[in-house]
Amino acid sequence: MLRPYQNPMKPYVIINAAMTVDGKIDTYERKGAAISSDEDKRRVLELRGSVDAVIVGGKTLNSENPKLTVKDPQLAEKRLAAGLPENPAKVGIVTRAALDPDGDFIKAGPARRIVFTTPKTEADQLAMLAAAGVEAFVHDEPRVSLGQALETLDSLGLKRVMLEGGGTLIAEFLRLGLADELRVYVAPKLFGGENAPTLVAGGGWDASEAKRLALVEARVFDSTGGVLLHYLLQK
Repeated sequence: MLRPYQNPMKPYVIINAAMTVDGKIDTYERKGAAISSDEDKRRVLELRGSVDAVIVGGKTLNSENPKLTVKDPQLAEKRLAAGLPENPAKVGIVTRAALDPDGDFIKAGPARRIVFTTPKTEADQLAMLAAAGVEAFVHDEPRVSLGQALETLDSLGLKRVMLEGGGTLIAEFLRLGLADELRVYVAPKLFGGENAPTLVAGGGWDASEAKRLALVEARVFDSTGGVLLHYLLQK
C-alpha cells in the first residue's frame, strides 16, 4: 500500500478544495462564486473538525476574513469530549497582512489564531494582531517560508492540518512537496475563462516535473452529480 510522505518536523497536510469540471475555483469575477453542494459543505465541516489547524493564504485572509470554525455545536462538542479545543487553530499565511480587527478571522471562535507574515506587514497591523491575541510570526524574507511555517506549527503541537487555498498557496505546497493528501469536490459546472482562478495557480511545471497522485477514493458524492476525489501525493 502506498504510504503518505511523513516528515517528523512538519504536520500532515491535507489540501481540501472545491472546483468545477474545468478546474476553476471561482469565476473570472473573483467574487467567491458558489461551487460546493450542501453535502460537500457538511463534509468540509467534518474534515475541519478532525484537524488541528486550518490554513488559508493571503487573498482569502485579507479579502474574505474567513471564520474557519466548525460551525456546528455537535462537532464542537465532539472535539471538546476528545480533549481538543472547540475549533481547530486558524492559520493565515500572508506576505502583507491587512486584517480587519473586527473580522471573523479574529473574532469568530473561540480558536487559536496564528499568522505567518513578512516585514511588509506594517507595525500598526502587527500591534493590532498582538493586542487581539493573534500569534504573529514574521519571517525576515520577501515571502513566508512555508517549510519553516510548518515546522513552527508542528512545534506548537499542531500535527494534522487542512489547507483550504487559494490556488497560489496550494501550488507552492505542491511545488515544495509539503502536501500529503488532496481531497477535491468536483461540481458539475463549467465557469470557463482563461482569467478565472484554477485549483493550482503559480507558474506551473513542465511535464517531467508533474506532481503525481495515487487515487484513494472516487465517488459520486451527492444527487447533483458532484464527485469527490481523494488522492495521496506521491513523493
